[in-house]
Amino acid sequence: MSDTVVFIPAWNEEDNLPAVLDALRAELPDADVLVVDDGSTDRTADVAREHGVAVHSLGTNLGLRFGIAAGYRHALEHGYAYCGRVDADGQHPPRELARLLAMVRRGDCDVAVGSRFVSGDGYPAYRYLPSPARRFGTASLRRAMRLALGRPFGDATSGLYAVNALALPLLAETFTSRAPEVEALVRIANAGLHLEEVPVLMEPRVSGESKLRGSKAVKLVLTVAGTLIAAKVIKRRAR
Repeated sequence: MSDTVVFIPAWNEEDNLPAVLDALRAELPDADVLVVDDGSTDRTADVAREHGVAVHSLGTNLGLRFGIAAGYRHALEHGYAYCGRVDADGQHPPRELARLLAMVRRGDCDVAVGSRFVSGDGYPAYRYLPSPARRFGTASLRRAMRLALGRPFGDATSGLYAVNALALPLLAETFTSRAPEVEALVRIANAGLHLEEVPVLMEPRVSGESKLRGSKAVKLVLTVAGTLIAAKVIKRRAR
């Protein structure tokens, strides 16, 4: 067994999954791979098994917050030292995950999160131009994250993660928020773990449509932002 597992939450991603699995095998040949099938009604689980990777089925469509926790719980229960996460739609290049895992392995941080919106060497600013609606939602969430974490964080909804064993118990518990990535960041920060936001390149969804678009995405972001601000205010009053 490898010391590293990469899990992929997936719901009806039979078209996108083969390329993701092939790229993972090429970039991280020594890592174990797990597909967390969130009650897909297509051949997602079959495609994963045909590619020789493990499948954990949730049985019915429970939602992303359950799928993410299940992936981290698998890593925790099987004693992995490192865990990565990519989405099944092809937006997270495995070569970028390999960079994040290398940072965690070196001890640069406990958790590395890939970001579209921070810049760095070879990663220019403003390389992604979201729609006006999404830009408004992202800006609102960014301000709320600064309050919640006590530091700037540009891409709070990123699903590209690399973590070490210290983070696994925090992330294996089922998330209560409709934005589990945001809740994960708050858990990590509250636990005092070393969190790094790392510039990466992401790809457009290969096929199909995002399950979170337009006004639904903005509404979710604003709801989460309001929740984070309220939680921060309550925490300060309790001191």
